[in-house]
Amino acid sequence: MKLSKPETIMIDDVKYIRADSVDDAKKYEGDIKIIIADRGFVYIGVAEETDDFVRLTSASNIRIWGTTKGIGELVNGPLSATKLDKVGTIRIPCRAIISIIDVEQAKWKLL
Repeated sequence: MKLSKPETIMIDDVKYIRADSVDDAKKYEGDIKIIIADRGFVYIGVAEETDDFVRLTSASNIRIWGTTKGIGELVNGPLSATKLDKVGTIRIPCRAIISIIDVEQAKWKLL
């Protein structure tokens, strides 16, 4: 009989998360984000949210994804066919942001 491995347990109304699941999640925590903006612009950079804008430093426009299964493949770093154009620091109005994607921080350290 094979027992399942629960992701969380509840003790005295407190939810506990498995330690081995937290380590995997932590690799996606950080300031490097893929930002999908309106009019088809997709950027990657170090994101900082201000009142009305997201400021991206060390930013690049992702001109060609180079993926076969969509932009989600870039979460784990650029692919050999991915084309990035450095843009430096940009500010994107919050109203123009369609989506923000967390990425594996270590795979995008080249920014």
